[in-house]
Amino acid sequence: MQAIYDRLTRTAIHSVKPENVATFLGRPLHPNYRDEIGNRFDTRIAGTRIKHTMGPVSLKTYDKHGFILRIETTVSDVSFFKHYRKVEHRDGTTETKWTAMKKGIYSLSPLREVLHAANRRYLEFISAIDTPTAGIEALRKVSASLRDGEHSYPGFNLFADEDQTLMEALVRGEHCIRGLSNKTLRRHFPQKTSAQIPRTLKRLRTHGLIKKVGHTYHYYLTRLGRTIAMAGLKVKELVIIPQLATALS
Repeated sequence: MQAIYDRLTRTAIHSVKPENVATFLGRPLHPNYRDEIGNRFDTRIAGTRIKHTMGPVSLKTYDKHGFILRIETTVSDVSFFKHYRKVEHRDGTTETKWTAMKKGIYSLSPLREVLHAANRRYLEFISAIDTPTAGIEALRKVSASLRDGEHSYPGFNLFADEDQTLMEALVRGEHCIRGLSNKTLRRHFPQKTSAQIPRTLKRLRTHGLIKKVGHTYHYYLTRLGRTIAMAGLKVKELVIIPQLATALS
């Protein structure tokens, strides 16, 4: 496991951004967020540890003696998380609404579900970044132009500025939670008109990188889409930028 864990460690430290940490914990990252958020790597007697922190919550990955991969999420203030529960007002009325968890035994069951979901999201994330590529066939599919009826949609070039920006937008935390839409995608491409964005979404969908949710206008990454997007970011963050920095220093 040591060889796998070493590669996973390097990738996680460089690739996990604040918005990713928020996504693991099921929260959007608001621009006015002021608490601590970030990554930390430690070496201990029993092994190494990666720690992702957001306020009172920590998501940790341990390498136990080079044989066991342990992932856990801990929280020192459960009110950080929200869930649907009954709220009693001072006037005696009650209502069920989305609000902060209470500190007490009552919150153990919903807290377990929230922390379990955080571990699952993190496992899905690292399984994608630790996969070298989706294979020659997958790369060929996303790179080639495809036709849908009378329309042709060009493939993706992970070295092109526009496609790099698109991949970075796809893995942003808020899109993983709420999905991608015409409106949210346009924020990353202000130079495009509202009529051009649907073609970009259709291009992503035709190549199998996103899927539509029911009868809505929201899209989510497919497994292939997540793998391709993370592979593109991994190449940029761990290969291209370090190599250029070394060569030009």
